[in-house]
Amino acid sequence: MANSTTIDLDLDLASKVQRLLFPKSSPSCDWCCMGVKNRMALGLGGDFFEFIALPDGCQVVFLGDVTGHGLQASVVMSLLYGYLHRASTSGCLPKQIVAEANAFLQFFAKRSRKFDHYFSATLFFSIIDPASLMMIYVNAGHVAPLVRRGDEVFALQPTASPLGYFSDPELEVETFQFEADDRLLLYTDGISDSFNARGQSFGSERIEQLLLNHPDPHLDFLDRLFDALREFGAPDPPDDDCTAIVIDLHDRLLLADK
Repeated sequence: MANSTTIDLDLDLASKVQRLLFPKSSPSCDWCCMGVKNRMALGLGGDFFEFIALPDGCQVVFLGDVTGHGLQASVVMSLLYGYLHRASTSGCLPKQIVAEANAFLQFFAKRSRKFDHYFSATLFFSIIDPASLMMIYVNAGHVAPLVRRGDEVFALQPTASPLGYFSDPELEVETFQFEADDRLLLYTDGISDSFNARGQSFGSERIEQLLLNHPDPHLDFLDRLFDALREFGAPDPPDDDCTAIVIDLHDRLLLADK
């Protein structure tokens, strides 16, 4: 019993330390509103995210999901998150960052042998230029982010395989031109792949309909999304880590006026 209590306390402390890695509040800026909501399946987990304002005014946004959940995923996530944060602030470009993140996981996968599948992850890595509202990104096997523009929804499909599986994967960098009033939604598959007691999947189509039908303020929309998941009958606490990021684009930032 004493050992069990000690383990529980250690896991609780580890969960608190993990949360210190991530932003404590949603960033605020002139050209967009950003928000995030996250629920881990076991207190600790493999979802990770970050918002980083670069010296040139551009904004890094990334969201990823390490294979599995719980303590194992948390350890791998911490390694990968630390690398991505450092690379993002060092002036590296998205393709280089994602390629080196893949090599980073491949190194540990080869070392671990029979546990190699644990050293894998999906990742959406992007940089948004506020002067042009142009986003460059690599989607390494991550569930497709959605952009709502009026009554349309665009899906940003994968441009590369998930990280950690191949030594030299093909990586494509894509761009997306935002317009004022666009809404970008990034999420992990813990949301779309949630099942209720009837065996029904929450699914990406349900998320698209929420995006189209509910133009709430960005933080309210995140609450609505997680409320919809609960009303659908998804397990609580969730079976898998669930994270969603919303970014509402306002207008191009006129840097000359700042």
